[in-house]
Amino acid sequence: MALSLQTRICDDVTVIDVAGRLTLGESATSLRETLKQITAGGVLKILLNLRDLSFIDSSGLGELASGHANLRQKGGAVKLAAPPKRVLELLQITGLVRVIEVYETEADAFHNWTSRGVRTGESRR
Repeated sequence: MALSLQTRICDDVTVIDVAGRLTLGESATSLRETLKQITAGGVLKILLNLRDLSFIDSSGLGELASGHANLRQKGGAVKLAAPPKRVLELLQITGLVRVIEVYETEADAFHNWTSRGVRTGESRR
């Protein structure tokens, strides 16, 4: 299954529903470009809903880390919600859960977003 990215706005948070496979090549590039376009518009809060992400490789993990780092430089944050078990395990093994906030559900991520929108280094799983 190819990568699908569906964007929606909830209050001041841009949610990207990520579905399919996030791997080296076109899918990783697609996520990178989507994040660039969104942040170019001044968005500082991005939530990646990973509920329907079926597979992620090292390139995909790199894009998550890079997107988060780029947004942090602008004073914002990327959060991850609802990663499948296998994806969560990879986030834990690579240590990304110490860098990017991860929540069990989208609602949990919204509930825990601070008024400044930046709380890093904490995993909620």
